[in-house]
Amino acid sequence: MSAPLNELKIFSIRSVQMRTFHITWLMFFVCFFGWFGLAPLMPTIRTDLGLSKSQVGNIIIASVSGTIVARLVIGRLCDIWGPRLTAIRLLLVGAVPVMLVGLAHDYTTFLLFRLCISVIGASFVITQFHTSLMFAPAIKGTANAVTGGWGNLGGGVTNMVMPLIFAAITGFGYTPAQAWRYAMIVPGIMMLIVAWLYYRYTQDTPAGNFRDLPSHQQKQKTDWSILADWRVWALTFSYAMCFGMEITFDNVAALHFTDSFGLAQERAGFLAGIFGFMNLFARAIGGILSDKAGKKYGMNGKGRLLALLLVAEGIGLLFFAQAGSLTMAIISMLSFAFFLKMANGATYGIVPFINEKNVGLVSGVVGAGGNLGGMMFGFLFKSENISYAMAFRYIGIVVLLVGLVVLITRFYKSADQPKRTLAVPEYL
Repeated sequence: MSAPLNELKIFSIRSVQMRTFHITWLMFFVCFFGWFGLAPLMPTIRTDLGLSKSQVGNIIIASVSGTIVARLVIGRLCDIWGPRLTAIRLLLVGAVPVMLVGLAHDYTTFLLFRLCISVIGASFVITQFHTSLMFAPAIKGTANAVTGGWGNLGGGVTNMVMPLIFAAITGFGYTPAQAWRYAMIVPGIMMLIVAWLYYRYTQDTPAGNFRDLPSHQQKQKTDWSILADWRVWALTFSYAMCFGMEITFDNVAALHFTDSFGLAQERAGFLAGIFGFMNLFARAIGGILSDKAGKKYGMNGKGRLLALLLVAEGIGLLFFAQAGSLTMAIISMLSFAFFLKMANGATYGIVPFINEKNVGLVSGVVGAGGNLGGMMFGFLFKSENISYAMAFRYIGIVVLLVGLVVLITRFYKSADQPKRTLAVPEYL
């Protein structure tokens, strides 16, 4: 079969489209696992390395900063090399700092390793780009949301599993200071295995690899004119508020539950894992609803849906910030997490249609926005004068404001773009 699929056959791996679908979300899953494998172990690492709150904040910022530039670069490399070679090379290079982070023995070296590891967060762009090539326009939003959501699931699994790996290693007689270091070898090995699967069982498009297709023989020039398109920036801000908040919460959840409610590392990691596990279905629901809204109301319908999800996320965050008990914290966490992850899916239900000749670049810019949001939020959690609860409150307010901006932004397919010399903001 040489054409994009018109339906999502979840339980099939017979076609190259469905093999690619499953391997690309698995690729993002293991990268996410390696990217945030250290997060649930931070209570132990903080003690081992003697880190202050400010230093922990810098580490949180570093953990997402490298991904900002990496997503811009990876988006362009997908257009040039194709998603298959880009994914393989990222997995092989990214596995190195993941497995070697255990060599860090002070704040500075740990910070540098965390910055290097953050590069693998760019794997998300590959997942969205590759999926967009394999599926027809009518289900791109759904397919992108499912692959993105199941990949993001790695953030939930790592919060639950890494403390168990850590506990198993200490059970063999190793000290906590040794255990967190050895535990990080596991996600590195997983990344190497998936690199082989990507090499063996995927191709760039249903018709073949980029290097074998006449239409991709010549390298395309980078079309930075997309940066003059307000829709790209509206989606970038949107993704900063949803995915940016997601990776921030993945980073601080275990510490927040440990410090605010006195939980043990394993239980705090389990609760943080529940947040991530909602990617199993919530992001997919956002993509499905985006496709349905697009079919019935057009691109503006997709935009309105995204705006409403952001507003609901912001309200949920405000409730979480005021939670005075563990029970209320869990309930409000599940609430804002559901809308946040749906907003992730709804954002990338729009991205593939903004500029169909530069899907990789648009995907990279918007994806970088998610990490830019995570980096900016990290400064709030770094401050000695702002509690974690206050930081969540401030973020909730900003999310609400961005939701309103998205609401008044007009979205349309690239084929329907009005002719003008300069793309400027268009409003309803």
